[in-house]
Amino acid sequence: MRIAVFSTKPYDERFLTAAAVNTDLELHFFEARLSPSTAALADGFDVVCAFVNDELGAAVLLRLADAGVKLIALRSAGFNHVDLDAAARLDVPVVRVPAYSPQSVAEHTVALMLALDRKIHRAHARVREGNFSLDGLLGFDIGSRTVGIVGTGKIGVAVATVLQGFGCRLIGFDVAENPEAVALGVEYVPLRELWERSDIITLHAPLTPDTHHLVDSFAVATMRKGVMLINTSRGALIDTGAVIEGLKTGKIGHLGLDVYEEEGDLFFEDLSDTVIQDDMFSRLLTFPNVLITGHQAFFTAEALQAIADTTVANIVAFAEGRPSGNEL
Repeated sequence: MRIAVFSTKPYDERFLTAAAVNTDLELHFFEARLSPSTAALADGFDVVCAFVNDELGAAVLLRLADAGVKLIALRSAGFNHVDLDAAARLDVPVVRVPAYSPQSVAEHTVALMLALDRKIHRAHARVREGNFSLDGLLGFDIGSRTVGIVGTGKIGVAVATVLQGFGCRLIGFDVAENPEAVALGVEYVPLRELWERSDIITLHAPLTPDTHHLVDSFAVATMRKGVMLINTSRGALIDTGAVIEGLKTGKIGHLGLDVYEEEGDLFFEDLSDTVIQDDMFSRLLTFPNVLITGHQAFFTAEALQAIADTTVANIVAFAEGRPSGNEL
């Protein structure tokens, strides 16, 4: 079975190749991001293996189906970039990696909290310039604060587990209570109450029509002055314009992002010699209390191994005519 792997970097090729040893899978790696203009690269392939910023709308799926593609194998848990209705109409199954390493994302989430609180990024830059002044670097004890966790699935629970060790008061919001979160001491509250009570808010919800721009101008206005907001989930959970206004007024005191709603043209690429054309993103970079990483939270050896193993297992199951359990 021939697989076209899009949006690949050297680490993707290394882990996927190792995972496919002792299988009959024939992997072909493309650096290009899947889009209407690159879909022709999949001609003659049985499977397309896609990542988070690949485009899998109706037009691309139709092009792939016409070319003989029989399966879409996602190397991600999120699937908001896939038109599942179109895939169903075209009889092209979609499989994903539902849980590769919640711990990796949770640890990165807390790392952003700590770095923003203790201003590690600013202190690092100062010390390299020989400036050892502590002015402007005052932080707070995270263990004395209330943390609101929006989305209490596997990653949200992993975050709660880490923060419980700090002694934080934990409150949560989700469409259904998770007994694991309750056992950790998470108090479930309505979303508005979470906005109002939290010193730190961390987002771990999937991106759906209901959660798009979950953090909007109304939500920001409801939050405590000086709140810390962290997003390691999906960029479009946040209305960037509303958050920028919140930063300007001081309503948002710290912002940590590993995702961005228009990240498709930015993240995973070296643009250091390029003028970034996204004015919203450029504006975010001007704030001293904003810390942005480029969709890095998942990026551990353990996570990449799990992603590769599950992706290969999904494809092998399809080739053998049996369900993998990861179908959408």
